[in-house]
Amino acid sequence: MDAAQLARRMESVSTLLEKSSAARQIASSGNADALALRDKALTLYQQAKQAQEAGDPNKASKLLNEATKTMFEAVRLAAPQQITGQKKLHDFEARMASVKALMDAQQRIAKEKDEDAKTVQLHATIQSKIKEASDLAAANNLDQARTVLDQAYALAKVSIENMRRGDTLVRSLHFATKEEEYRYEVDRNDTHLMLVKMLLEEKKDEPSVIAMAQKFVDLAAGLRKQAEAAAAKGDYEGGIKLLEDSTKELVRAIRSAGIYIPG
Repeated sequence: MDAAQLARRMESVSTLLEKSSAARQIASSGNADALALRDKALTLYQQAKQAQEAGDPNKASKLLNEATKTMFEAVRLAAPQQITGQKKLHDFEARMASVKALMDAQQRIAKEKDEDAKTVQLHATIQSKIKEASDLAAANNLDQARTVLDQAYALAKVSIENMRRGDTLVRSLHFATKEEEYRYEVDRNDTHLMLVKMLLEEKKDEPSVIAMAQKFVDLAAGLRKQAEAAAAKGDYEGGIKLLEDSTKELVRAIRSAGIYIPG
């Protein structure tokens, strides 16, 4: 490598280490190992520069190769965290789209049913959680943002399911078998239970609220167990009725936690 080639190579590696997207990725990753390797690569680059100035192009070239290799190792360490962050953001945006679609459906159904003050209040609660989640995401707190957004999702879904309860809208699903309808009720029960757990996590500093809600949760669990036993014997119709009763207890638990939902 002649002097001109070495100079161009020095400039190229300098850009890689200090100004490239790879350098920015490592700097923003927060990965201690990746940052340590980046520092090592910078040290190797400085040694290469000293070799260049000392008139030893072969040594400088070898050190540049080591610096480049070390930098790429740093990039590989930093990449997983960046990819994880991108996936979290993508998942958050997808969930947000689902929540907004549910909100539109909830408003439409509420108007069909001549929405009352409590339904309007529930809608406002969901909107508030959406805003909170958006603010958290904007602050790059995606884990907490997703937790709050999941609460909004569960609230909207449960609200819609319960407003539709008993309507021809639900019955028009035309379950092929009682077992299929039973599976639908299992999913509905699971959604309510998930919402209860989310709400009680928020109330962990309010033992009286948790104690009251837990009574309903325990009743719901007992009915769910009976439903599963009935279904295991092929009595899906009995299982459906028991699951409906179980879900009603979960509705009571949700209300006791301070959130009104229809049902």
